Amino acid sequence: MAEQLINEFTVNRPIEEAWPLITDVERIAPCLPGAELQEVEGETYRGVVKVKLGAISSQFKGEAHFVERDDVNYRAVIKGAGRDTGGRGNASAEITAQAESLSPTSTRVAVTTNLHITGKVAQFGRGIMGDVSSKLMAQFADNLNRMIDEQGIVAPAKASATEAAATSDNVSSDSTAPAEPTVRKIDGPATEPIDLMEVGGSSIVKRVAPALIALALILLLLRRRRG
Repeated sequence: MAEQLINEFTVNRPIEEAWPLITDVERIAPCLPGAELQEVEGETYRGVVKVKLGAISSQFKGEAHFVERDDVNYRAVIKGAGRDTGGRGNASAEITAQAESLSPTSTRVAVTTNLHITGKVAQFGRGIMGDVSSKLMAQFADNLNRMIDEQGIVAPAKASATEAAATSDNVSSDSTAPAEPTVRKIDGPATEPIDLMEVGGSSIVKRVAPALIALALILLLLRRRRG
């Protein structure tokens, strides 16, 4: 299933302060429901996105990287891909973010996502992903602005002096040899999965209800035959 999703959100900061934060994947990852950043290697970010529908849970493990970042025009493009660790499908996306100044104290970010999904998640079809993504974007914006209010714009140090020294010790003494990207583990709290039933609300129920009704009819027929 291929679908284009268009959303937007507002950051309560001027654009020159908001943009560096918006493009700091490591810092904003905890603001996205269901997402958990696990490691960074160079410009590649790896992690998981957890979703559930009732008692059924899925975990997409994958990676993302910037393919374009224009800090002058406040535009960035990220490509990501992941697979269900249970073997039930795959997902890939190209995400374009374009920021514009709303006022001296606020910034609007338009996000266009070209999404491709295969497997069981794709069975919900078009429309469902749009409903879910708009609600998740609203949650993300709330979390992001709350984080800004609590922590400010300036990001905390990502590595201690000891960690930095350990990293430099691992670099070859041959200054002409290119340094290999190091894998940095992200030690963050485990995230709760996105509850599609809760986020999607009536949209999910409308799609799932026919299947539940059919199942109920089958069970009723079986009972009658056994009787």
